[in-house]
Amino acid sequence: MYDINITVTSDAVGTWWATGRHANALDTTQREGWDFLMEMDPHFSVAFPGEDRGGIMVNVVEADDGTLTLTEAPEWDGSVNVIFDLT
Repeated sequence: MYDINITVTSDAVGTWWATGRHANALDTTQREGWDFLMEMDPHFSVAFPGEDRGGIMVNVVEADDGTLTLTEAPEWDGSVNVIFDLT
């Protein structure tokens, strides 16, 4: 789990997107975990305050300056194919 402060924008037809940042600076271990998850699959479930789990599935892209862009991922089925080079 990572706390993220986001700002959501939508257009006239209801398409939305969001930008944000981690609510707190990630320590070394958290950064390594975040980078690992992003490399595995950049899809996350956004849970809003007051919700136990779940919510909206989003695709997350992180810019070099740490800005996160979140877009809804309605076509994502929860599966991913990842190849790691552990050498």
